[in-house]
Amino acid sequence: MVKANEIERVCVVGAGFMGAQIGLQCAAYGYPVRMVDTAPEALSRAREDQSLELDRRVDAGQIITAEREAIRGRIRFTASLQEGAADADLVIEAVPERLELKRAVFARLDQLCPTRTILATNSSSIRISLIEDATGRPDRVLNLHFYARVWERPMVELMRGMATSEDTIQRARRFARSIGMVPLIVRRESTGFIYNRIWRAIKKECLRVIAEGVATHEDVDRAWMIANGAPMGPCGYMDLIGLDVVRDIEQVYYGESGDPSDGPPQFLLDKIARGELGVKTGAGFYTYPDPAFEDPAWLKGSDG
Repeated sequence: MVKANEIERVCVVGAGFMGAQIGLQCAAYGYPVRMVDTAPEALSRAREDQSLELDRRVDAGQIITAEREAIRGRIRFTASLQEGAADADLVIEAVPERLELKRAVFARLDQLCPTRTILATNSSSIRISLIEDATGRPDRVLNLHFYARVWERPMVELMRGMATSEDTIQRARRFARSIGMVPLIVRRESTGFIYNRIWRAIKKECLRVIAEGVATHEDVDRAWMIANGAPMGPCGYMDLIGLDVVRDIEQVYYGESGDPSDGPPQFLLDKIARGELGVKTGAGFYTYPDPAFEDPAWLKGSDG
């Protein structure tokens, strides 16, 4: 592996669905990683999810047992932000999509990290320009947005803020390549960046089709899967992301536009209120494990 020389240690703040994957990807390419989360259960779940993925790779012959243990050994878990970030060259924040929470995390990181440290947000909707003034280093902050599952969708979007330096962008670009990612440069600020701006239009229309009673979520997904030869449809993918995360992202768009049509539909809010958040809770649009859309017969409409 060829590392970006100036980035040697990585800290991931937020050990949820995305944070755990980002941390594993970095460790798999040789970087020492510290995973930080104030919730012990999040750290435990991240450790378990990472171990399961590494076991899968061993079983698939992608890595050998010794490599699995080496990767595990490069990841440390802590509830202390100071311990996790104090000597990091790059911090990737992956906490929930709430602006004030992210600003608070960045302000604290600015106090704890060396001046050389790059502070990045994995936010899928919040622009770094809304966070940068929480720090005293606006030239060393950026959006560094990964997609789930990271190793299956090897791309990362880089978007600068109002003062992000070209050096910061290039260091982040080299780092992305060093962990097997294709860096995509967002040339001007855009809520949703590149892919998510396109995906958001699809997601929003799918939610509207369901909310208006035009079609069931099953037939929305069947249409998508058949037309595109995809393994899951938009509703299945929303389950994978987490319906609460989908809601938070839609709220960002609504907050910017003030257009009620940009807000999350009521049926989605009702699902969330019932605890139906998708894969992570075992129920969302589908039930998990073994969602109906994985059955070839279901795709042909055998559920009636």
